[in-house]
Amino acid sequence: MTSQTSVEKASREPADISVPVPTKGLRGHPWLTLFAVAIGVMMVALDGTIVAIANPAIQKDLNASLADVQWITNGYMLALAVSLITAGKLGDRFGHRQTFLIGVVGFAAASGAIGLSSSVTFVIVFRVLQGLFGALLMPAALGLLRATFPAEKLNMAIGIWGMVIGASTAGGPILGGVLVEHVSWQSVFFINVPVGVIALLLGLVILKDHRAENAPRSFDIGGIVLLSLAMFCLIWALIKGAEWGWGDVKTIGFLVAAVVLFVAFALVQTRVREPLIPLAMFRSIPLSAGAILMVLMAFAFMGGLFFVTFYLQNVHGMSPVDSGLHLLPLTGMMIVASPLAGVLITKFGPRVPLVGGMVCTAVACFGMSQLTIGTGTVTMSIWFGLLGLGLAPVMVGATEVIVGNAPMELSGVAGGLQQAGMQVGGSLGTAVLGAVMAARVDSLLPGNWADAGLPKASGEQLSQASSAIEVGMPPIAPNTPAEIAAKITSVAHDTFVSGMSTAFMVAGTVAVLAAVVALFTKRGENAEAGAGVGHI
Repeated sequence: MTSQTSVEKASREPADISVPVPTKGLRGHPWLTLFAVAIGVMMVALDGTIVAIANPAIQKDLNASLADVQWITNGYMLALAVSLITAGKLGDRFGHRQTFLIGVVGFAAASGAIGLSSSVTFVIVFRVLQGLFGALLMPAALGLLRATFPAEKLNMAIGIWGMVIGASTAGGPILGGVLVEHVSWQSVFFINVPVGVIALLLGLVILKDHRAENAPRSFDIGGIVLLSLAMFCLIWALIKGAEWGWGDVKTIGFLVAAVVLFVAFALVQTRVREPLIPLAMFRSIPLSAGAILMVLMAFAFMGGLFFVTFYLQNVHGMSPVDSGLHLLPLTGMMIVASPLAGVLITKFGPRVPLVGGMVCTAVACFGMSQLTIGTGTVTMSIWFGLLGLGLAPVMVGATEVIVGNAPMELSGVAGGLQQAGMQVGGSLGTAVLGAVMAARVDSLLPGNWADAGLPKASGEQLSQASSAIEVGMPPIAPNTPAEIAAKITSVAHDTFVSGMSTAFMVAGTVAVLAAVVALFTKRGENAEAGAGVGHI
């Protein structure tokens, strides 16, 4: 039997993972399962943003170079993105409970090792291990929720799951700022150890292993290697494109290699008995639309949010903690709206909430394109809150569409696909919008510099100034007279805000495209394959 035929059969006949028996006691209780996996997911989501606040302190304390600090972030991102789908397959093969618990232990142990590291090399190595163990944990969490909750409650569970991720991601800079300022950069990593211990204890007591009857029993080693290399080449090109130049032979080379490897991967998947990702999954138009939607949503959200932090800190002069507090409307709205989105999606299906969410996201992006140097807190809060309101149903609905339209025995792969879509979309959004910002700054800076009456600068000087202005920093040399420094600051901030405006216009356009894609989504056809347990 070919791999496609087996998947099609599984899609028509959901796997009977067990006879639904009412759950007694703690083990397997749906809402306690959600609580247990949420603790682990919170640890990984926090780490995605909290570490950025610690990087300057790490650089100073360990005498690290700029390249070293970049690897602290890039090593984690690469390991996570490359491993997610393979990690999801491991959960499908060996059970999501075991995979989740190994991920929790490994992530917490790697965090503690980073805090004890005395050289930046060890920090980078353990960050890579953090990414690998985080990749084990995230898809397994979705697999456990899918197997534990019946269809009518799954969206609410995913809503709360999405709320935890959104709140943790947005709250990372606030917590990181407090810890770095009042304790140490090591505390940013040490905090994961007790959280990991709690998640482990809860998991051992509460989580119940669920295995699909026709779960995979072998590994597609060739597919794993090809997909991992393809993801590495793609993400690495997106990370380094701005530094190398998008027309540079190295950037083009990695992008071409990614395309070739993805094509080779697709060919291999049609020829093996148990492929890593059965391509027949993508015959489901809703599942494919959900995956594309996740990429486009992350493009607009993460790519746009990248500039918001520079806008708040470098243009408005806020501390990391203050800038995090100004983003609370975004965080708060995601916390409130995610569970509500789960209820709406359960009642009306995902299509209308997803389209409405992306429309709200688009309006918020277009609104943020109008931010100026003098924009006040109230106006910012309105747009940040609207962005959170739009993102919540998309985080919940797109996840349900992907996981719910996949066969039960591939729920881990589907969870990995959902997370990988977010990683690729975020990297793509940061890279593309960064290129838009750079082009806009390069275009406007010479004219703005001359109009301000500043001393004539050479092309090389303007190029160096552009690099600083792209993140909202005025390129002021030491001993510059106050009057000249004030003019340079004004030019830098005006130019940065103009570039940010263009970037948000592009993000808003992508969000409109995502709203169109959302029209092709529908409720998961295989959601009923989840557990019909009691105690709900």
